[in-house]
Amino acid sequence: MDVTLLGTGAPQGLPRPGCPCAACATAVGDEARAATALLVDGALMIDLTPGPAFAAARAGRSLAGVRQVLLSHPHDGPAMEVPAGLPQPGRVADGRELALLDGHRVRATAVDIPGTGYEISGADGERLLYLPPGAAPAGLGNGNSRAAGGGAEGVGGAGPYDLVLLDVLARPDALARLRASGAVDAATDVVAVHLDHDVPPGPELHRRLAAVGARAVADGSTLLVGEFHAVPDLPRRTLVLGGARSGKSVEAERRLAAFPDVVYVATGGTRDGDQDWAQRVSLHRERRPSSWRTVETCDLVPLLEAAGPGRAAAGPGTDAAGPGRAAAGPGTDAAGPGEGGGPGAGSRTGGPAGVSPLLIDCLALWLTHVMDEVGAWDDATWEAGGRQALRERTDALVAAVRETHRPVVAVSNEVGSGVVPATSAGRRFRDELGRLNAAFAAECEQVLLVVAGQALALRG
Repeated sequence: MDVTLLGTGAPQGLPRPGCPCAACATAVGDEARAATALLVDGALMIDLTPGPAFAAARAGRSLAGVRQVLLSHPHDGPAMEVPAGLPQPGRVADGRELALLDGHRVRATAVDIPGTGYEISGADGERLLYLPPGAAPAGLGNGNSRAAGGGAEGVGGAGPYDLVLLDVLARPDALARLRASGAVDAATDVVAVHLDHDVPPGPELHRRLAAVGARAVADGSTLLVGEFHAVPDLPRRTLVLGGARSGKSVEAERRLAAFPDVVYVATGGTRDGDQDWAQRVSLHRERRPSSWRTVETCDLVPLLEAAGPGRAAAGPGTDAAGPGRAAAGPGTDAAGPGEGGGPGAGSRTGGPAGVSPLLIDCLALWLTHVMDEVGAWDDATWEAGGRQALRERTDALVAAVRETHRPVVAVSNEVGSGVVPATSAGRRFRDELGRLNAAFAAECEQVLLVVAGQALALRG
């Protein structure tokens, strides 16, 4: 079964008509995209794109053999034409199955917005899932656990799909749900469609997609369902560096948004009476997916040592999840046996399946806590044993990162480029954080520096 993408853009296309934004201005060549539409084996068309006959001709295809045209969503883009000779477009009711004369079977799947997803099976058993713009599968939960039996009724119930086409950038949680249900695994080809101007086209678009195990193709591309397409290996360990308000936490969160069972490790704690700090914590909580579990602790080594299903971390942290947010118990790894699966789980990076990813935010606050505990701020205490005690704690953390089998994304401040601190304690913190960042980075497959919201790859 082959699928020709007559368009890969959002309903209004990319660039959007009359839009002066930078993304639209640079959406040229292969990065210019018409509204997403699929042509399956020349016989089935899903959604319409402007000038579908010309789009098919540019891709070396013809619409003469199309016997069915299905729509997935209410159309709010440019007016669509139905070329002469094509059947009138229609939709299939959720849960209903359509058998075509050429051997394809189409099952309509429910989504969480107005619209319909389509599961298409070929004569040889190949399977693909197509979701409308801005949609996630309905009835799969929130990506917080793996469905028993590996799938949900109507979506992934027969095992992983060979190809999934969805709005990865607008709904990374949809991909997390599919992964949690077993409908997407390491061999599934995940292709982003409905691409809009929210992400700059070109290298930044492809970088963001590769970070979550997906890819984009140009309009007119033909995909062979079941053919493996490698994406860059997903790193097991990533360090994201940046200055204050640089966007480093957003970048770190983005890298795990499409994976289930993420455990967010908050090292900052609470600060009684500090309204500014409380506001920062609240903003971070609101931005995170509701399926993530939050553990508030600076005891990172036990979490990093929790290497597989059924092995719980033994840290003493407290649950910091907000109302309505599923959360791990005090100091515990939220993943149980058979749950989870972040970057590298069960495949390309060698990480074991069933291990919940960790997002640690941040190492600078962890270091502050440890320096408090060892008395590193006082010059006399520092020289009398504080220095050695701090080295032992940082060495233990770095060793745990080296040995961990969990996917880890850690955030830290880059403080070495500013003014020289006026106090010896300030200079000590700057120096020790620089040493910690360098040692931690040495154990990571990928290191990023975020400046003005732009991620620069230092490694990987």
